[in-house]
Amino acid sequence: MFDDVTLKKILTDAKLLPVTEIRKAAREAKVKKTPLETHILKQRLLPEDLLYKEAARVLQVPFTELTDRIIRNDVLFIVPETIAATHRIIPFDQSGKEVSLATTELDDLQTFEFIRRKTGLEPKIFLTTPAAIEEVLKQYHRNLKAEFEEIAQPKEEMPPEEEQKRLKKLAQDLPVIRIVDSLLDHAIYEGASDIHIEPTEQDLTIRFRIDGVLRKLMTLPKIVEPGVIARIKVLSNLKLDEHRLPQDGRFKIATTEYRYSIRVSVFPVFDGEKAVLRLLSETSAALTLEQLGVQPQPLEIVRRNIKRPHGISLVTGPTGSGKTTTLYSIMNILNAPGVNIATVEDPIEYRIPGVNQSQVNPRIGFSFATGLRSLLRQDPNIIMVGEIRDAETADIAINAAMTGHLVLSTLHTNDAATALPRLLDMGVPAFLVAFTANMIIAQRLVRKICRNCVTSYRLTAADQNELKTLFTMDSIVATLRREGVIGKTQTLPDLTFWKGVGCRQCGQEGYKGRIGIYEVLEVTPEMSTLINERATVDAIKKKTVENGMITLVEDGFMKAKQGITTIAEVIRVTRE
Repeated sequence: MFDDVTLKKILTDAKLLPVTEIRKAAREAKVKKTPLETHILKQRLLPEDLLYKEAARVLQVPFTELTDRIIRNDVLFIVPETIAATHRIIPFDQSGKEVSLATTELDDLQTFEFIRRKTGLEPKIFLTTPAAIEEVLKQYHRNLKAEFEEIAQPKEEMPPEEEQKRLKKLAQDLPVIRIVDSLLDHAIYEGASDIHIEPTEQDLTIRFRIDGVLRKLMTLPKIVEPGVIARIKVLSNLKLDEHRLPQDGRFKIATTEYRYSIRVSVFPVFDGEKAVLRLLSETSAALTLEQLGVQPQPLEIVRRNIKRPHGISLVTGPTGSGKTTTLYSIMNILNAPGVNIATVEDPIEYRIPGVNQSQVNPRIGFSFATGLRSLLRQDPNIIMVGEIRDAETADIAINAAMTGHLVLSTLHTNDAATALPRLLDMGVPAFLVAFTANMIIAQRLVRKICRNCVTSYRLTAADQNELKTLFTMDSIVATLRREGVIGKTQTLPDLTFWKGVGCRQCGQEGYKGRIGIYEVLEVTPEMSTLINERATVDAIKKKTVENGMITLVEDGFMKAKQGITTIAEVIRVTRE
């Protein structure tokens, strides 16, 4: 699909429509909030094939009538269906070291380069129509069905040994291996954190979690389900003939470019078995706190507190908010030959040279509590506990902090202030929390605006009123002024914000990548007194505001004003 600027140039240069009609169509498309190309084709102002043929002439690229070609299977599968469907790229011919690719997305240079690297073939790019792409995508499905009908037997009762042999053979067949390998390749290429393989009554749905949001990637024929699930079970050393109970496993994949550890969960559902694959890069280096998005003022508080010789620092937030990544960044700062850092984690997400990392294993009784208790006999200076889940772990962690260790851990609470009463609820005496707590970091992850399609806007009166119902906007604007993000006299209507309109590089989402928003609560002597008196969460929050703490929402608005994220993202992660 062409962006509006390119399309206007094509329509004008090829004289496909009068200038007045182009302007009228652009106005109508803007009102309907649809791309200009979609509007023109929907209103039948031009036939699709004429538009794309003329576009090829104006842009000086070759055009191919893909529908007139018979594409050999070996050529078609040079590009896996996952890539073909998502990026609208079809291989239709191969000659020597060159592969001919038909596409509607001429500017997707990143994917062309990915195909060149994976296949060793030099791409030759042709323009074709969206309808032609859709037609060839059906051929992928037909070919898959034909291949699987040959290797998959009808479901019938058979002895467990025979069923095991059948599934093992299915998992080793080329079409199955090709599907699973292409899913993993594509997930890594797209930067996905999870792959969801979900059976329905009619088909197999594939979804990727990218930048914290699930996106439907494609559907596969239902017939491929047993083979795909069997392949995943073989890779992760799970029982092939167990279909009634959940199973957990893991495996690794490595190339010259990357190494990944894949955590696998297989779960029985009504229409079969659902598999979720969590991708953990073993080659990713821990980011600095600045790269994670910690602002200068809270960063100073963090640096001051992690230099203290003992005490406990907690990172809080919901699952998937990046708590462990923040702890890894802190450990990287503290990691030095003169200190012994030891961890108990679930799972070990990144390897840090010089840090003694251990993985809990509840099946054999190795929990956070037992691991932490044993670690104290390993002469550590700094201890990182993946999560404080129960009273026993909380008690050991607090006592370790009291006896001269620096303890880092995570806790599931919505904000920094709530973490302190949460420890009291776990049965830790108030005087111990007051004496040992150094700081609490609360965080969320927001999506960053795609730099390729960013645009500015001002808030309408309706937008301002909606924000005032959700947040204390006077306080937020005052913080923005205090931190120098906006001018001393600027008010909400004066402010310019930013958003992504959607493009090929960000999958039409308007976002690419993620960054953290934070609040850092320092446990000052005044705060210790409040904890000792078992003060309410509201009283603690009031004191943090008096102390000038930047809240999660305020940090979010600072990053929205700086063009890093959007107000919509701040609302999504702090209000939903």
